[in-house]
Amino acid sequence: MLTLKRTNSDNTDFQQLVLMLNKDLEKRNGVVNDFFVQFNKIDEIKNVIIIYENHQAVGCGAMKKYDDNTMEIKRMYVPLGNRGKGIATKVLQELEIWAKELGYKKCILETGNKMSEAISLYEKNSFKIISNYGQYVNITDSICFEKTIEY
Repeated sequence: MLTLKRTNSDNTDFQQLVLMLNKDLEKRNGVVNDFFVQFNKIDEIKNVIIIYENHQAVGCGAMKKYDDNTMEIKRMYVPLGNRGKGIATKVLQELEIWAKELGYKKCILETGNKMSEAISLYEKNSFKIISNYGQYVNITDSICFEKTIEY
């Protein structure tokens, strides 16, 4: 049975999942990963979702304020052995619900152009590709997405 927990970046299960995510990204991204590391710090993230299966953390995602109307989705990860169960979609949907509860109007995110699973996840969940924003402008390895929150 899957259970969901809202927490923050102090959560040790979240920190462990992020360590696994970082190792995966290092392998996939190679040398360009060094650029992205600076934008993926997890200290002081107030909005974290963790999915548990039988008390074991099997997926996570987070969001942080980008501007007064927008939350940025960060640190989405499901370990390889737990993929294909809809866990990432549950995390993403819960982050959207939470953003709506907090009064935000949209969610944005960035992923790498080599992250085919992530790209499929975001497209399946009605995120639309947008021009790269903020620090990702002119970064050809980045793909940015946006979704307006329905009220």
